[in-house]
Amino acid sequence: MATRITNKNLSISSKNWMREHLDDHYVHLAQKEGYRARAAYKLLEINEKTQLLKKGMTVVDLGSAPGSWSQVAGKIVGENGILIASDILPMDRLENVTFIQGDFREESVFAQLMQEVGNRSVDVVLSDMAPNTTGHKAVDQPRMVYLCELAVDFALKVLPEGGSLIMKVFQGEGTAQLRSQMQPQFAKVRSIKPAASRARSKEMFWVATK
Repeated sequence: MATRITNKNLSISSKNWMREHLDDHYVHLAQKEGYRARAAYKLLEINEKTQLLKKGMTVVDLGSAPGSWSQVAGKIVGENGILIASDILPMDRLENVTFIQGDFREESVFAQLMQEVGNRSVDVVLSDMAPNTTGHKAVDQPRMVYLCELAVDFALKVLPEGGSLIMKVFQGEGTAQLRSQMQPQFAKVRSIKPAASRARSKEMFWVATK
């Protein structure tokens, strides 16, 4: 049975989004299976296709809150692996996940991340980061490209040869240039559009391996 939207203060677009969200298969599935957000199924499908995340690995999750990607990756790497999550926003505790709140661009936060990594190599960097969107492409797209550039810069600092970056991007102005900049630095850059990513969404996920 469809859920009624009763808040009269919502705009038509907000009501449509809310209705779509409440009727969303992956939203219901996330609630049923205990994931914090539907985004978990995006990473699950990406990993099913790439098999990059494995038991015992060391993984860093950038922009991790509310934690659905950390949930997925933490379960995969298991007790013998290391999952280090970081976000400016707070995140509730997760099993097999070490959370560091702060901006990873800051030297002190980066140092904390690397202290948790220790003498192990980082196998995979995850980035599901996205800006708070305004609905204006001229504002949102440059902000997203900037976040992607930060994720790439971080990955290049910490990944050894053979390490991988899984990163969300918004298709649009600046992404072709970003990809061309990445290609000399990574052996391969692959695009994946998971089923859990809404068809009308401009988001895409890049999988890049050094």
